[in-house]
Amino acid sequence: MTEPAIAPLSRRKRASLVALGLLVAVSAAFVLYGRLGGRGNVVPDFCADSVALSERSASLYRGDIAAMRAVTPPRPMPTFAFASVEGSKTLADFKGRIVLFNLWATWCVPCREEMPALDRLEAERGSQNFIVLALNMDTRNTERVPQWLDDNNIKKLVRYSDAEGKTFQALRKEGLVTGLPTTLLIGRDGCLIGAMSGPAKWDGADALALVAALQKQP
Repeated sequence: MTEPAIAPLSRRKRASLVALGLLVAVSAAFVLYGRLGGRGNVVPDFCADSVALSERSASLYRGDIAAMRAVTPPRPMPTFAFASVEGSKTLADFKGRIVLFNLWATWCVPCREEMPALDRLEAERGSQNFIVLALNMDTRNTERVPQWLDDNNIKKLVRYSDAEGKTFQALRKEGLVTGLPTTLLIGRDGCLIGAMSGPAKWDGADALALVAALQKQP
């Protein structure tokens, strides 16, 4: 007695199985994407605390700081190191504080013009939960930078530098910087919530209102 032949799958059933397989693959990718902090509309688990902060700050980007754009959803910052008088630092050393991260250089005229305002902002609002982190990007004649800061009475800003330019390279790869000055607003969990290209009046009423609102955020 011969065994009965197994009927081949119909075209409709084959299509259904293919669709099911694609759905499973997409679902798995979605979960992995979210957990690993990919780009898009998925908020990485470790950026979740910055969501409310981003929403709160977006409405305050006006007047003198209207050029700041909200980063939604918040995204992790790339990893890089820079120098300080205390040794090498990374942004991870500032977790727990809101960071106004400014890239500047002495050869950049708009940078020089806004540095006193950044210094005054740090003097007025700097605390255990907020810091202005101004990172100097001069790669030549770096010995002139401290003298320039002294000559221009920049006293409150801690002196950070990256004479090798690695920070700029890392941020450019992420599409976060094209020139100087650039200012990035970073939440307490180290995730980016706002970005600005160009200078701003950082000691004005609009900037002070933004920082005050961010400091109140639990």
